[in-house]
This record gives sequence, structure tokens and C-alpha cells, in this order.
Amino acid sequence: MLSGKPNHHGRSSSSSPWLFRSRRLTPLSVALYAIFLFAFSIIMFVFNTGRILDDDADPVPFFRRGSAIIEEEFLPTTDQASLKGSDSAAVDRLWDPPASRGLRPCLNPTSKYKAAAEVLDRYLTVRSNGGLNQMRTGIADMVAVARIMNATLVIPQLDKRSFWQDSSTFPDIFDELHFITSLKDDVKIVKELPKDLQAIPHARKHFTSWSSLGYYEEMAHIWNDFQVVHAPKSDSRLANNDLPLDVQRLRCRALYEALRFSPPIESFGKKLVERLRSRGEKYIALHLRYEKDMLSFTGCTYGLTKVESEELRIMRENTNHWKVKKINSSEQRMEGLCPLTPGEVGIFLEALGYPSSTVIYIAAGEIYGGESHLQELRSRFPNIVSKEALATEEELRPFAAHATQTAALDYIISVESDVFVPSHSGNMARVVEGHRRFLGHRKTINPDRKGLVELFDKLENGEVNEDSLPELVQQMHGNRQGGPRKRKGAASGIKGRARFKTEESFYQNPYPECICRSK
Repeated sequence: MLSGKPNHHGRSSSSSPWLFRSRRLTPLSVALYAIFLFAFSIIMFVFNTGRILDDDADPVPFFRRGSAIIEEEFLPTTDQASLKGSDSAAVDRLWDPPASRGLRPCLNPTSKYKAAAEVLDRYLTVRSNGGLNQMRTGIADMVAVARIMNATLVIPQLDKRSFWQDSSTFPDIFDELHFITSLKDDVKIVKELPKDLQAIPHARKHFTSWSSLGYYEEMAHIWNDFQVVHAPKSDSRLANNDLPLDVQRLRCRALYEALRFSPPIESFGKKLVERLRSRGEKYIALHLRYEKDMLSFTGCTYGLTKVESEELRIMRENTNHWKVKKINSSEQRMEGLCPLTPGEVGIFLEALGYPSSTVIYIAAGEIYGGESHLQELRSRFPNIVSKEALATEEELRPFAAHATQTAALDYIISVESDVFVPSHSGNMARVVEGHRRFLGHRKTINPDRKGLVELFDKLENGEVNEDSLPELVQQMHGNRQGGPRKRKGAASGIKGRARFKTEESFYQNPYPECICRSK
């Protein structure tokens, strides 16, 4: 028979009074409870909506270890765990791109952006200087400069005086009509200066490197005295950071959409990619910057013969626009300022775990010393492929005498590769990396040259065991795979305009302005 008294052997109301509180609530309690739930729901909705806005420019989380910025993409714990998995998982780890975390290309202008205004009697002519990618980024900068200064941009002249002595014109390398029409809402572009303006006095203006929006707005006064302004240089004319979002996105539209290669280059480049893919294997595009001009410019002679070293010294002495003539090669190498040698690249890729059967496409010009140096890499990775191996002599003939056009083919193959590895951080390496980040953070392994040189020297001196090399190299590069991270600013301790040179290039990492979160 049940008693109406509480069961003292069970849980009493005094021990947990909230469990046995009456369910009868007053109208005031119900109202307060409903208001609380409603307010909480609104807060959560706003919070989650903010995370998926198109223009979300918040940086992907990253860690700081000391003063270094560490990418979050492949944390050491995760990396080590994958190493202990099956052989299949280990193979996937070698080729899989880093997680993009829902980021995507973001090029649309903001709601405040206005279509290009009608431009009267203001023309900006440009001579693009440098190699292919230095010219490409320079042209993208000058598109933005023409927009800021409200000027008509004349199709840029390309550099014909650089090391490669290439006679190619703009339409030889780029799809000129596409360039003009795709940017018609941003800036007016014409193929040539009107004839009635060709003979009048022009203002020749060396715009200051890494300049801000305010600098070019002030420069607009030049139109009071001249109808035509000529810029003899185009490289690095705009700052990497602290520019309006619409200016940054215009630079990206110019580089990634408007500066499409000419139809013959675009078509042939894709054909070479298809031939690489037809082998049924993934491939590494290796930008092996072991070329005569780079070695001479940097003064790097490690691994070269005395005759080769002397040839490079003479070349540097005789190149007027290379200001530094005397360079300590050993110091350059220890500071990580030299391109990795073909032999060092071979050791590096082997230590990362890539098998000897890996297909490696050499995205570069003529390797200095030819096969005598390339053999150091081929001995470890015999499946080395070049343009000459993928195409017939007849197919290559239209491009053969034009180094800039063959560089464009290398660019296409590099952007489309499964893995991109640069042996030095030159213009092509930076721009390809940035393009691959823009397209979804495709895997790009940036060698820590300073760390690797120190490690290789210890290995040679017997201070490091050869068996431990793979683990050391993999730990060193676990967070150098091209995953999402905010662009790095200027190096600490450097003041004045010199700090701009230490910033990470906008075109190397266009996040956060041109890469944003998916809906």
C-alpha cells in the first residue's frame, strides 16, 4: 500500500530541491522563459550568418610559435598520425591538397563599386619590365593604377631588353581582346595611343614602388599639364596591404581572369597537361631555378666547378643593372638565399616520401651545366619530364625562340600540377603559389632552404643519421604545404619604406581580399 509520505530511502527534496520543484509556473515565469529563448535564438542566428558572408575577410586561425607564423593546415600531430596509417593513406598524404576550409575565389566588386567613368584625354602608357610573371603582376598593378587615376590604359609594351631578349608583343602572349573586354567595366583600355597624341610631349613618371591609394590620387594633378603619362616600369607599383577591397579585387580580376594567355599558348599548354595526365599518374611540377641568370644574380656557386663559377662572376660584373657585384657564395647559401641544387632537391623530395617512380615535370629554362647537374636529381627520380619530352620538335617550333612564351607553358603546367615545388622564391614561384591558393589551395610545398642547407651539411659531416633525415625533413615542412593563412606583413624591427620589401607579396597570397568563405 502506498503511503503519502516521502520515501526517505530515495532522493529527498532537500538533497536536490530543483528536481522536485513544482511544475506549476506563473504567467510571468513563462513569459520570461520565452523571451530568453527568443533572444538566444537571435544571437545564434546573427553569429552563424556572419561566418558565411561573401566578404568575410577574417583570417583563418593560425598559430604563433615564437615569432614565426605557423600554418594550421597540417599540424604535426595529424601528420604523424597519417604516417602510421596504411600505405594507401601514406600515398594520399603525399598528394592530397591541404584543407581549404570552405574558402573560395572571391572577385566580385562591392556594392559601392561604380562602373568605369567616361575618360577624356587621359592616357597611361606602360613599359612592363622583367620576365613573364614580373610583367604579369606589373600589368595587373597598372590596371588598378589607371582606374585610380581615371585614365585610359594603352596596351602595355613588353620587356624586350631583359636577360631573355624576347621580341614577343602583348598579343603574342596574351589574349588581347579578352583583356580589353573583360575589364571594360573597370577601366577603358585601347590597343594604341591615338595618332594625334603620339607626337605631343609626354610626362615620363617613375611611380614609387609599393605606393598607396593616396599617392596615386595626389599624382592625378599631372593631368593638368599632360594628356599622356608614360610609366617606364610596372613592377610593384602598388602596396601589398592597406588598399581598399575593390582595388585589391580589381588586381585579382586583372591577373586571374583578364590576363589570359593567347589561344595558341593556352591550347598547347592544356594539351601538354593532358599528355602528362594520360600516363595515369600524378605529377610534381618542379620550378628548378638552377639557371644561369639566377645563379649569377644571387652569386650562388655551391656545387659548381671553378670554370662555371668564374663564368657567372663575369656575367654579374658585366650586367649593369645588377648593382651588387661581390657576393659571398657561402654566406648566401647558409642564409637560404640560393636556389636548391638539383641534387639537394632530389634528397628533399625523397625525404618527404615521394617514391623514385614519381613523375617530375621540370618547369624551367635551360639548367646550368645541363645534364651534368641534372643527373644528380635524375639518379633519384628517373621519370623527369620536360617540354621536349612531351612535344614534338614541330609543335615546339613556334615557341622555341621566345623564352617568355615557353615560360607561359611552364606556368600553365605548374598551376595544374598535383604538387608544385619551387627551388627558389622568385617571381614565378610566388605567382604560381598565389594562383594555386586562389584556385582552392592546391598543394604547394615551399622548401625551407635555410633549414635544409643546415640539415644537409650536418648529414654530410656525420652529425645527422641518414635514417633520421625523412622524419626531420617532414617535421620541418609539415606546415609549408600551401594551406590557408593570412598574408604575412612586414618583418619586425624594420622601419621606413624598406619594410614594404619584406612583406609577403599580394600576388603570392591574395587572402583575405580575393579569397573568402563559401555560403
